[in-house]
Amino acid sequence: MQLSEVFWNAPLGDLKRGYIEEPAYFMCLLCGKSIEKGIVYQDNGVFFEAERYMLQHIENTHQSVFDYMIDLDKKLTGLTDHQNRLLRLFYEGKSDAVVQKEMGIGSASTIRNHRFVLKEKERQAKLFLTMMELLKERDNHAPAFIDYHKTARMVDDRYNVTEEENEKILNKFFPEGIKGPLKSFPPKEKQRLIVLRALSKRFVDDQIYEEKEVNQLLKEVYHDYVLLRRYLIEYGFLDRKADGSQYWLKK
Repeated sequence: MQLSEVFWNAPLGDLKRGYIEEPAYFMCLLCGKSIEKGIVYQDNGVFFEAERYMLQHIENTHQSVFDYMIDLDKKLTGLTDHQNRLLRLFYEGKSDAVVQKEMGIGSASTIRNHRFVLKEKERQAKLFLTMMELLKERDNHAPAFIDYHKTARMVDDRYNVTEEENEKILNKFFPEGIKGPLKSFPPKEKQRLIVLRALSKRFVDDQIYEEKEVNQLLKEVYHDYVLLRRYLIEYGFLDRKADGSQYWLKK
């Protein structure tokens, strides 16, 4: 199961703390790093047991679960830019008067009204989640959708893909199987997304690739490897240094 699937399927409590517990290890939901149980870890001269070291990892690598999530695309969080800014300031512990001054809007009472609106959004979210859980128990006709990756840069209708549709498109463009060559690069954006998602699975987590390594890997898939490389970055599957010297699987 891909990291994005684990992330979206995680219970609220696990999302809040930023990691899940498996029998032999703890796994960070934000980047996929695993911390094996039964081992003592050292960080800056301090020793930690596995779970405490996972908390240390989240703090060192991601600052906090809140900081990681607030930086996700607004199509994923459902927040406007204005709400995003307000939440950041509230999380920093700023008073309403300070928030009003930093944002240069209205008055302290205006900020309190924004707090009320956010609280309403929270209540609505709780009710919606509850209804969706109840719906799952009764809706026998709902198609199985493919979870979109949380590093997606443009979330729109092209991500409306069922498992059946996903399988059909992969069979069409990878007639020899998803580990084989690409027959042609799809003309439609939804098809491209499905193909690029499959291609991203050929890259290894936490591995840094030089540009020539990326090119070689993609050449084995399709003759226009530059096109594939560009779209993998554009769709948020790969990231790279500004000078293009190194690439890695985006998390």
